[in-house]
Amino acid sequence: MGENNTDNFADAAPEYTDPTNGFKSTMQLMTDTQDSEDTRIDLNEKDRPPKQLPWYYGPVYLLFWVGLFFAVVYPLFNHLPTGVKVEEESAKAGKFVAQRAETTLLKIDLMGPKIAGDYVTEVLMVQLLLEEIEKVRQEMRQDLYELEVDVQRAQGAFLHWQMINMYQGIQNVVVKLSAKSSNSTSYLLVNSHYDSKPSSVGTGDAEFMVVSMLEVLRLMAISDDPFLHPIVFLFNGAEEQPFHGSHGFISQHKWSANCKALINLDSAGCGGRELLFQGGPNHPWLMKHYKKSAKHPFATTMAEEVFQADLIPSDTDFRMFHNFGPVPGLDLAGVYNGFVYHTKFDRFSAVSRDSLQNTGDNVLSLVQSISNAEEMYDTEAHSEGHSVFFDYLGLFFVYYKESTGVALNICFSLAAIILVCLSLWRMARVTDQKIGTYAGAFGIMFLLAILGFLLALGLPLLMSVFYDSSDRTMTYFTNSWLVIGLFICPSVIGLVLPMTLYLSLRPSDKIPHAYHLQIAGHAYCIFLVVLCILLTVASIRTAYLLLICIFFYVCALIINLLSRLHDRGYLWSLVLGACQILPYLYFTYLFHSFLVIIIPMTSRKGMESNPDMFVALLSALGSILSMIFVAPLINLFRRPKSMIGGLALVMFIFCMISVSEVGFPYRAKTNVMRLHFLEVHRKFYEYDGSLSLEDSGYYFDLQDRRLEEPLRDKINLTGFTRLDEECKKEMKCGMPCFNHRWCAAVEDAHWLPRDELVELPDVPTVLELLNKTVLVGEFDTRVRYDFKVSGPPRMSLFVMPLDGVKILKWSFLMGMLDNPAIYKPPYHIFFGYGSDDSPVEFYFELRKDNANFDVPLFKLGVSGHYMSHLNKRDAATQKFLDDLPDFAHPMEWPTSYERYIF
Repeated sequence: MGENNTDNFADAAPEYTDPTNGFKSTMQLMTDTQDSEDTRIDLNEKDRPPKQLPWYYGPVYLLFWVGLFFAVVYPLFNHLPTGVKVEEESAKAGKFVAQRAETTLLKIDLMGPKIAGDYVTEVLMVQLLLEEIEKVRQEMRQDLYELEVDVQRAQGAFLHWQMINMYQGIQNVVVKLSAKSSNSTSYLLVNSHYDSKPSSVGTGDAEFMVVSMLEVLRLMAISDDPFLHPIVFLFNGAEEQPFHGSHGFISQHKWSANCKALINLDSAGCGGRELLFQGGPNHPWLMKHYKKSAKHPFATTMAEEVFQADLIPSDTDFRMFHNFGPVPGLDLAGVYNGFVYHTKFDRFSAVSRDSLQNTGDNVLSLVQSISNAEEMYDTEAHSEGHSVFFDYLGLFFVYYKESTGVALNICFSLAAIILVCLSLWRMARVTDQKIGTYAGAFGIMFLLAILGFLLALGLPLLMSVFYDSSDRTMTYFTNSWLVIGLFICPSVIGLVLPMTLYLSLRPSDKIPHAYHLQIAGHAYCIFLVVLCILLTVASIRTAYLLLICIFFYVCALIINLLSRLHDRGYLWSLVLGACQILPYLYFTYLFHSFLVIIIPMTSRKGMESNPDMFVALLSALGSILSMIFVAPLINLFRRPKSMIGGLALVMFIFCMISVSEVGFPYRAKTNVMRLHFLEVHRKFYEYDGSLSLEDSGYYFDLQDRRLEEPLRDKINLTGFTRLDEECKKEMKCGMPCFNHRWCAAVEDAHWLPRDELVELPDVPTVLELLNKTVLVGEFDTRVRYDFKVSGPPRMSLFVMPLDGVKILKWSFLMGMLDNPAIYKPPYHIFFGYGSDDSPVEFYFELRKDNANFDVPLFKLGVSGHYMSHLNKRDAATQKFLDDLPDFAHPMEWPTSYERYIF
């Protein structure tokens, strides 16, 4: 091959005088002012074209961009302000004091898990909150403020996806702080929850936010500057059930109707920075206040659209306030270290004082700003559409209205098209060629750009499919750096491969290599323009990412055209590279943030979808957007194909590492396998009251794609099977699925039978048939069944009418029966208790085609969930738990399930 293809071409191809004037040095070229406006390239001249740079500068060039990420992006992403100590408070008056919040957090942490209905949650936690609020009252400026406290005990019901949620005795601790000088009837609502999941103390989710709220309440109450609008601090007691506390407040509390704006605080991790991932909707003024006040901004429209597309296996109270208020607001959540989320490792030790300072600074500033907002007097008057918003490396925040975004996208897209056309015309004029020559070259490059984009997306996705088919998903789960070789390198290879192969063939003697390479950038620019316009038409605000790419490319092109570097060999690439630094930093920051958030979620994404595809897609999009104009510049150097080969070698090495023990996903304490299962005691009763089945086993709702394989060599899984056969004959496969997510995945669930019956706690689940009454009407005859059910703080009913039977009416919400196209049997009704565990009475009214009510009419399943960690597990369960490997974290509880036929 000789030294390389480029040198061979230099010897064989017709020679010409390049716009760089032959062999002048770079400094000479930059200072040469002798070129006239009508410079031409004469292809018949015998001067050699400027040589590409030596090949060994190529790896240095690529490593420069890698180094830029680790030198700038990584430190800024992990930067946190120094936590303020109590002894520093006098010198930093008005500042959030992280140490005070930290002290309260430790007290809450030591209380253990806080499951709704438990003594710790309903008594001790409420007492602690009231004591902390009373401390605020004692310290408060009595001359300026009024403080009201209410412990709400709510009961109610709402439809949530495919489930009716019913609750009673749910406790919310609600505080209203008002300035005595205020006459405003518009309140700012600040919300978080103090309950936790089973087995989890909940320090990060969301006691971290609760103590931040307490310190913000204290600082607002001692401030010398009264605020315009009252502030309601809602400490809700049942978010994890789900959302019972927030629904109870917004639908029933005496202050809820006055709440006109919301700051919702939650977490999907522990520590780090909190992300603004939902705003409004349709209230961009809230973003104005975030921009003005947030001291450590961290936000992106892309997160909002990804979350609202239901691609994230989480939800927040924000949904309740929006759906049942509606109250516009800002939804913020901690997203760092999602590996400990909803596990026993979500503890005080995982939270830094600096992360408390970060959240406290932001929440305090937001509360101060919005509580003084003129918009609060009439929020509907400021409902002006969605926003486009993002932070830049945590340094500053950018937002604008969606309508402004549409205008910017279209204007810069048109500008890019015009400038690219001007550039092609300029090239044709300088080389004295027909414009059709350059138009043809551009057409080819545009097709290659499409191919490069498809390869940049396709190769990482292909890797994810390959790993999934080899049962090697989630190899990056503990060692996330593996995504560099598994997904990022293939994406960069795909991005540059078509252009590089084409340019190495020197496709046209009439067009200089420098121009060919520049046309490649133009092609990618116009491809992004097309995508930007399509996303804008589809009202996808994440199109702002493409706008950033286009904007900085347009800037570089304008500079090159005005300075005439456009026609000076490869000097245009210096301007292009310099202009790409800012977007490169942003895109690597953004997609690094997404990977930090998403990778821990792959362990709870469920079994149906391949989580590697989502991680591969994010890695590919990040690689494309950050490198789309940078990576093709490897063709400035000799042997560009060798650099692609080097990337392929890196990819191969990472693949070899990933299939070793390094690629085993789980690690004890830090990166655990989530193992959700119930210890089920089942009883099936027939129509005549006879017991046809009584058994026990473990019902697994497996959380990740690896299913049970990591456990096979660790525990006895004899008899472990899918529920396919059960699903054919029993409603919900004969399983007491806990909530809508469990029930949606029940057909993929697994069952492990056990010989001993599960010993249930002392509080039994009891269903009583109170009455059966045939109701004869003028137009139809129906039958009514009255029941009473009692049991543990969480119970479910599953109702399945048999053939020819229709449920006309029941004591639950009628919305499920009124919308048969959306809600189909078996129906799921969930009961959640707080401080009130009194029995629930309910009824059904049914009609049958032949009005014969002396035959089986419906199936009724009743499950009781003993979720509290205080409920003792029986000996067989305890042995099963003890046998689990240390990398498996169980979230489990005993469950009763009785199926009746009436």
